Amino acid sequence: MEDLPLGNAFTLMEPGPVVLVTTNDGHNDNVMTISWTMVLDFTAKFAITTGAWNYSYAALTKTKECVIAIPAADLLDTIVGVGTCSGKDTDKFKKFGLTRVKAKHVHAPLIAECLANIECRVADIVERHDILVLQGVAAHIDRARKEKRLIHAVGDGTFVADGQHFDRREAMRSKLPTIL
Repeated sequence: MEDLPLGNAFTLMEPGPVVLVTTNDGHNDNVMTISWTMVLDFTAKFAITTGAWNYSYAALTKTKECVIAIPAADLLDTIVGVGTCSGKDTDKFKKFGLTRVKAKHVHAPLIAECLANIECRVADIVERHDILVLQGVAAHIDRARKEKRLIHAVGDGTFVADGQHFDRREAMRSKLPTIL
């Protein structure tokens, strides 16, 4: 094995999938790309990493709600585009042709082009690490969508799409929640 610079170690564990997070500050919708996400348990509890450097952060911390929109591989260029411009001076929905769908429980919109959307409320903010803990309040999925592969950021400007699917549910049945 060869040594890897410690500063690049995160590229070995970049959690993925890359998601789009929508917010509404009371006046305007915005969307940002987030590649640092984490599932916290078998409930709809998640964590994302973002901070004051991100334009959406003010809306997220003020309203304490958002939508995690999960795009599929066919939206890779949109994911990158959304992540490389600011909502401060760009209507990203218009620029990237994203369709807003009214959410049921939060003011931030769902994104119609995404495979799934999770309406969330901010449950906790761990400022020291720029972590926002989100509690899902509703989830929506487009099972008819043809492209279902998720995108994972490596962290160096490259991405990986999900590949072959392996089903081991029967072997893991005793460890899985009953909803699966």
